[in-house]
Amino acid sequence: MEVSGILVAAHELKAPLCLIRQLTLALGVTSDASTKERLQNQLIEVSERALRQVNDLAKIARLEDGLFTTEPVSVRGVCESVLHEIMPLFQFEGRELVATYSNKSRLAAANRELLYSIIYNFCVNAVRYSDQASSSQLSVSDRQNCIRVSVRDFGPALPTKIWRDLQTGQLIQPTAITMRPGSSGLGLYISSQFARHLHAKLGAVRHRDGTSFYIDLPISKQAALPF
Repeated sequence: MEVSGILVAAHELKAPLCLIRQLTLALGVTSDASTKERLQNQLIEVSERALRQVNDLAKIARLEDGLFTTEPVSVRGVCESVLHEIMPLFQFEGRELVATYSNKSRLAAANRELLYSIIYNFCVNAVRYSDQASSSQLSVSDRQNCIRVSVRDFGPALPTKIWRDLQTGQLIQPTAITMRPGSSGLGLYISSQFARHLHAKLGAVRHRDGTSFYIDLPISKQAALPF
């Protein structure tokens, strides 16, 4: 990564550490049981997200080591696993995430671990941009010879340069997204590297009232297995 990308990554990784410190200090001075439980749960969620980003960055350096091979993967199964992990975060933030499945093709040629991280990062990007009137949406659909996994939010517009870099596969370093302060430029960079390794297309659709981040996965030629 170039210096600017390293600075973005360092800033994003520093933020959860600072929050963990603040939560720990708050935990030490409160005696209310319900407040302690809330702070402890938040500490766990923040630390797990930070650890996931660090682990994902380490995986990027090992993509060419043959550890992350492609195989038939149940896309709906991966989405359900992500939802199970991410829903408490949406609930904690008072947000909503709705999942819809319309794909007839069930299996994609992918790596489950890398695909999980991509979808997870999409959902983390969306966590600040939903409410009861406009829930974030995770959808899985057929797209020509691919299965598209998309996460739609209702946040500020995605800057043109980042949108173009995603469309052309040129997001080659972490980039700050100033118009979307709740989004993770590091997460999008990680996702773009994983998608490239999977020979999948990563992109975004800009709406008047938000953005849909998506990945198009090649359909597996293996006969579909029961979900």
